[in-house]
Amino acid sequence: MMHANLDRCFSFVHGQTAPAASAATPVVVRRAVTISRQAGGGGLRVAEKVAEYLQQHAPAPCVGWTVFDRELMHKVLADHKLPKYLAKFLPEDRASRIEDTLADIFGVHPPAETVVKHTTETLLQLAELGNVILIGRAGNIVTARLPHVLHVRLVAPLEDRIERICRDDHKTPAEARKFCLEEEQARARYLKTYFNADINDPLHYHLVINTSGFGYENTAKLIGEALLKL
Repeated sequence: MMHANLDRCFSFVHGQTAPAASAATPVVVRRAVTISRQAGGGGLRVAEKVAEYLQQHAPAPCVGWTVFDRELMHKVLADHKLPKYLAKFLPEDRASRIEDTLADIFGVHPPAETVVKHTTETLLQLAELGNVILIGRAGNIVTARLPHVLHVRLVAPLEDRIERICRDDHKTPAEARKFCLEEEQARARYLKTYFNADINDPLHYHLVINTSGFGYENTAKLIGEALLKL
């Protein structure tokens, strides 16, 4: 499934950057969405449903909508000719400062600041192309000045998120709680360290949605309708 998703993402980029067929080709307004999410908030599920909604309701002609989650980091590696094994170091704030410093000294992999810079460049490239849904990686901060990008934050009560993770990832309640808390700290630290931004500041988003209150389908519809009116 990962390889299929990755192939689809690279096909999307190739299609977006290919020359137009003719001067008569209609100009398409290409928008984009960034999704910041709490762990267990349903980020990927909602993003996929947003893509489906926009595919059905966006004005024709329209190229396909593509979700970049884990596949984003594979594109970062490809764009900047970095070795594929770095993927394990690239989840948000996964490497510690000590590991990062030692790796830099011994040339094992680039320092985190370099990877973040590359990620920022790739996020901007994808957002400029449009018709993308970018999950995480401070996408809302990176693309804040682009007027065609809608920024969304997905939240939900902790107990609901724990229940979802137990169900979807087959974790125990204790494991799911630990995962939620650690991921939240890591994502908040990523924004604070590299962008001096507070992940919970509502002013960084156009919409903050409680997915427990709305459900995935209604959340996706709300996002899709808001984007088409942007």
